[in-house]
Amino acid sequence: MTINYQYKNIQSPTKITLTDEQSAGHADHWRILTDDMSHDVPEWLQKMIEQAAMPKGLNSNVSAQDSCLLLSEDQPCHINQVLAMKNGKPECFINAYPCVDSPYGLNCKIERVIANDNSHDAVLRLRTADGSIIYAFDQLYTTNRHLYQRETSYFVNLSAWAHEIKLSDQDEVIMVEDQEAIRYHRAFNDIVAANDGKLPDDLQEQIKAWKPETKEQMAPVEINLGHMCAYLFGDTLGQEDEAWCQGQVLGKQETVFNEKSVILFDVVILREQDADPFVVRIGALNTPETASIKVQDYVQANVWLQAAIYKENQDQTAQPSKAS
Repeated sequence: MTINYQYKNIQSPTKITLTDEQSAGHADHWRILTDDMSHDVPEWLQKMIEQAAMPKGLNSNVSAQDSCLLLSEDQPCHINQVLAMKNGKPECFINAYPCVDSPYGLNCKIERVIANDNSHDAVLRLRTADGSIIYAFDQLYTTNRHLYQRETSYFVNLSAWAHEIKLSDQDEVIMVEDQEAIRYHRAFNDIVAANDGKLPDDLQEQIKAWKPETKEQMAPVEINLGHMCAYLFGDTLGQEDEAWCQGQVLGKQETVFNEKSVILFDVVILREQDADPFVVRIGALNTPETASIKVQDYVQANVWLQAAIYKENQDQTAQPSKAS
């Protein structure tokens, strides 16, 4: 008996195919940047053609002979545009969406691709080395869609557009009064501090043996929720890239997108012990509210999270962000 193994299918990430009716489209994303989509977006698309380039993604041999062509721009904030090709020439428009470039990212495996192959929209389900799950829109799906391998770890650059970004609520405070929870908290901090910030192999045994030396060590613990890092992905199929996050601003700079002033915030939204920090470059229109946000502030935001996987970046490891 002959068994026909299809090696490519075994290695590819799980794929979920969406219909046009299930796909949300990009109207809400363009509204982040303009109140007049019908005028501005066609003008921006025509303008970008004059200086467009073909991003290579994981493929070093991008060809205009492909059935679909992805065009982009070498700008911090730019448009990606997908065109159908025939005989090496553009035949018709398929899709376009605004993108943010980011130097920050994480090493991840692609567990799942949720895609609409008509529009070339795709959301990647990513698993980091420490087991965290991230969903992000794939900026380069048109270029990379046949190349992803399930068990391969990729360096994924992560960025976002902010539907809304503002200072976190500093009044969100909870008081922990449970004595065992207080004891665990104090013991953990004391033990880690005594080990130069590292977790000892027998951490749990040391926590069990820890005893307070003063009454103050068992006083209630105040936790400011406004100083926490958090990330929650969307719960609608195909829209998991619409996320809520909270974190600390590590860098801030200004740029321009089609004559509109944009602020780029580098925000750490997950920061766990013994794990690479999850830093995202978030683009937001320059307004009095966004301009008032400073480096070191804690912010919360509703964002459209994006991913980009480039061959040239695959020798990178995630590094903590530095203020720009």
